[in-house]
Amino acid sequence: FLDELPEFHRHVLEVLREPLESGEVRISRAKAQAVYPARFQLVAAMNPCPCGYHGAAEGDCTCTPDQIRRYRDKISGPLLDRIDMHVPVRLLKRGELQSKGEGERSTVVRERVIAARQRQLDRQGKANHQLSVPELERVCALTPANKNLLEDAIEKLGLSSRAYHRVLKVARTLADMSGSESLETVHISEALGYRTLDRRKG
Repeated sequence: FLDELPEFHRHVLEVLREPLESGEVRISRAKAQAVYPARFQLVAAMNPCPCGYHGAAEGDCTCTPDQIRRYRDKISGPLLDRIDMHVPVRLLKRGELQSKGEGERSTVVRERVIAARQRQLDRQGKANHQLSVPELERVCALTPANKNLLEDAIEKLGLSSRAYHRVLKVARTLADMSGSESLETVHISEALGYRTLDRRKG
């Protein structure tokens, strides 16, 4: 878990790209090269701007557009491409922190996750995030309407081919979570909704 992601040095963040992609770390020296397993789940958090209030319903943002752009540009496009989901979290309103939520119990969610993972193993022998591009295209057959939806998103959000394939993996996982054998428009739309940091490109 990396908190305040843009505050890390750029070169520190960039070295995460290879292990996020390959699940390995390669260390090269003059006479030898070592490869270590490094399959991990990256979770990171950041503010929407340096002061933290950009886009908030309450609280005045004191940042200029240029400051906001420089702050967000500390995270490169290639690194963002390798982060499957960008999820905005709104500020809590007065009293919400002490109130009891009415969401699903974690035990119920856990059962659904286990069932979704088992569907993936039964279908392809591995989890969705491990699928190669040819395998992904096989298990994510798209209707003409869904192809158009994704093509529009690629154009509007400026998605790279890597981000496109990650959207498909997330969509396939959402379908598995809902128990759907086929990939539906609702799954693709939700997966695209998790690419919020790409939207600043357009």
